[in-house]
Amino acid sequence: MEVSESVQCPYCGQRSEVVVDTSVGSQQFTTDCEVCCRPFEVFVECEPGRILSLDVQEE
Repeated sequence: MEVSESVQCPYCGQRSEVVVDTSVGSQQFTTDCEVCCRPFEVFVECEPGRILSLDVQEE
C-alpha cells in the first residue's frame, strides 16, 4: 500500500509530497527538491499501511 507524506527540503525549506510503499519495512531513497533541485535523502520505517517514522537529511 502506498502512502503520501509531506516532507521539507533541508536546503530551501520547501514542502513537497513523497509517496512511500509501506509494504517495505525500512527504506532509504534520494529525491530532488521541486524548487531548488538539490537532492536529499529520505529514511522511512513502515508497517503495512502506515509510516512509523520519516526523516530527511542533506545528501
